[in-house]
Amino acid sequence: MNSADVLRDGYGRIQEAVHAAVEGLSPEELTARIDPEANSIAWLVWHLTRVQDDHISDVAGLEQVWLSQDWAGRFGLPYAKRATGFGHSSRQVGKMKVESGELLLGYYDAVHEQTLDFLSGLQEGDLDRVVDESWTPPVTLGVRLVSVIEDDLQHAGQAAFVRGVLERHQED
Repeated sequence: MNSADVLRDGYGRIQEAVHAAVEGLSPEELTARIDPEANSIAWLVWHLTRVQDDHISDVAGLEQVWLSQDWAGRFGLPYAKRATGFGHSSRQVGKMKVESGELLLGYYDAVHEQTLDFLSGLQEGDLDRVVDESWTPPVTLGVRLVSVIEDDLQHAGQAAFVRGVLERHQED
């Protein structure tokens, strides 16, 4: 197994977690908030997908899937076209609406496909390439790819937690 294989496995785990958090839920369940300040499953999955799309397209020199495949138009969200959710207020999170889980998963899967395509072309030395000099030390491609995995898995876990809370409330 090489580094690209490890990275593909990590991104595959994100896809599994995202699908487990979203599949079978109604639009109302996807946008439900367990308290007035909490993030919804839909917002969490949209956000983690936007971050992956933004970061991978940047290091790959590609257009974001959000724009190139018009997911922005399909979602029709009241956010800036290039918004990723960083810095969103509770009010902005509350504006998240989705027509279905299939929409969220369709966008995630399209980003996942672009990610895997990019990873399949990596060579070992590529991971040392500096991709962001605004940090000290500068961020390499390897560090950026791992940081996206870490961030996305945290948000997928948060979405799974919200789903669990919602399901327990339905049992009451």
